[in-house]
Amino acid sequence: MFEQVKDMLTTELSVNPADITPEAELSNDLGINSLELADLVLLCEERYGLNIGDEDIHSFITVGDVANYLSENVK
Repeated sequence: MFEQVKDMLTTELSVNPADITPEAELSNDLGINSLELADLVLLCEERYGLNIGDEDIHSFITVGDVANYLSENVK
């Protein structure tokens, strides 16, 4: 699932692929602001048919957090 998240970050949010690791923090390391995070969440919801709650979004600190959430919730 990490590769799918990396693909979304590079193609949709123009993040440098060399900067994306599971440990990379979305805000501090990749420079993703709250609007871009909302875009990422929307992409995940549309692509995987999920409804991601606000409490879950607040736990998305690193790329790995997003990948783990998707791994656990995508059927």
